[in-house]
Amino acid sequence: MSRRHLSANELESVTSALAPDLGPLAAVLRAVADLRQPDERELHKIVRRHPRPSGRVFSKQELILGLGRFGPELGLDSSDVIDKLRGKPIRTRSGVAPVTLLTPPHPCPGRCLFCPNDLRMPKSYLSMEPGAQRAAQHAFDPFAQTLSRIKALETNGHPTDKIELIVLGGTWSSYPIPFQIGFVTRCFEALNAVDGSVPARGFDPSDELAPDLHIVGRDIGPGHSYNTVISRLSAPTLEATWSELAEAHRANETATHRSVGLSLETRPDSLSEASVTHLRRLGATKIQLGVESTSDEILERNARGHDVADTRSAFSLLRRAGFKIQAHWMPNLLGATPESDLEDFQRLFADEGLRPDELKIYPTVLIESAELARFAESGEWVPYSDEVLVELLAEILSRVPRYCRVSRVIRDIPAHDVVLGTKTANLRELVEARLRLSGVRSLEIRSREIGSASAQELSLRATEYRTSVGAELFLEFVTPSDDLAGFLRLFLPRADSFISELGGAAIIREVHVYGPVVSLGAKDPRKTQHAGVGRALVAEARNRAEAAGFWKLSVISAVGTRPYYRGLGFEDGELYQHVRSGA
Repeated sequence: MSRRHLSANELESVTSALAPDLGPLAAVLRAVADLRQPDERELHKIVRRHPRPSGRVFSKQELILGLGRFGPELGLDSSDVIDKLRGKPIRTRSGVAPVTLLTPPHPCPGRCLFCPNDLRMPKSYLSMEPGAQRAAQHAFDPFAQTLSRIKALETNGHPTDKIELIVLGGTWSSYPIPFQIGFVTRCFEALNAVDGSVPARGFDPSDELAPDLHIVGRDIGPGHSYNTVISRLSAPTLEATWSELAEAHRANETATHRSVGLSLETRPDSLSEASVTHLRRLGATKIQLGVESTSDEILERNARGHDVADTRSAFSLLRRAGFKIQAHWMPNLLGATPESDLEDFQRLFADEGLRPDELKIYPTVLIESAELARFAESGEWVPYSDEVLVELLAEILSRVPRYCRVSRVIRDIPAHDVVLGTKTANLRELVEARLRLSGVRSLEIRSREIGSASAQELSLRATEYRTSVGAELFLEFVTPSDDLAGFLRLFLPRADSFISELGGAAIIREVHVYGPVVSLGAKDPRKTQHAGVGRALVAEARNRAEAAGFWKLSVISAVGTRPYYRGLGFEDGELYQHVRSGA
């Protein structure tokens, strides 16, 4: 089921709370049902037009709960109305519901000038960021974070049977391996839980940190740096065994909330063949990589602690293991100019050793606790104006290749935490408006994601590009107007991977079908999630892999998608699923 049914207690609670206002509630729901398409402005007008007797208007959550309780007796199509009521539909338009979690504070191998140093948070995160607040509220317990986020999504009407777990916080690879296994296991236990009754095992550093919380994070004296203070904390004790994780993985294959992706973030210089294999064993499918710049000079000036060669090596390792690669890139670092930033960005895709699948752009801002403050005070670092930043980002978005998705163009930092730099939360809207005024359409994936379409409108398009370790085929189904209904990333390696079971294999690194999420097993003729787009893409990949001389096709499947690939003829390996050519 895509939406949680109300329990008996919830039904009773909703009935007692909303029954006295059933008249205006019914009027609102019927008016919403009459909307031809979702329209946030019209929704606001409707709720203001039909207030409760007290004069207060219905909240969106109350409308969703009221629909669940009274919709059937009002003769309403709940599925249609919920689509029109759904809050923040962009969260699930991409085909999955994202659940973001933070790890607890832990020493980081980096000493980057731009990084905030909030002792209550993992390195580079701030306590007032939305995801960070939720993590602190739950004492960084992954089970509680996961469950609360799922419930929040359900309350706002989002389907939650297909979940992408996104684990953020410092450098994942620097945490002890038993902790990594335990953290991921707890995430999967939460996805598998029916009633959320598993006891919490949180990690609350606030009491231990109390004497040091006045420290803003710069090296203001011996023993006062972020890493020194955090290293005095009790080590995180969350642990699990590989067998416990494997059991949680198996249970998730048929769970109500299935993991269709697990994303972890780390530094380029933290990866090796062994660590990449370990990431795959955890169930990871995507790695967020802190690239930040493609210039050794800029990386050195900002004390990043790695060079571009490390970044190329990380890309090579991850690509050969089939991972999706999301790069973080920062304009306006110390020593950069708008002109050098444009050149820096272009190297991301001109360099065959790079070429990320996804991109998060984080314009540099000054946070009080960052060492960058010294350079701002001396005038060596000056933030770009919003006008300069919008112009630069518009030029950048116009040059992103069609195989890359730009997930963000600004980080979600509360404005009151920004000392210098942009505080414009809707920066992407301004950038896209600038592109429209210029008559330019960005070809990056997010700008082309489909709303809904009939499968009959779609045609197949293939884009091939070279990397330092092999060829990539980006297969996509598009509409006549080049809107994107679904895509597949097929890697054709030049040599066998260091992971033995990938020997002789072409690798499917990602399959993604766009359009609003349709519940597993459900069908809606207006939506593309179950129109056979994914199946057709996999069939095309099999044909192309065989034509290229590969005797096996492998897929880096997420735990919750294993049954799907078995249905397409793939068999389970140790870390991947495989199908032989001609099978």
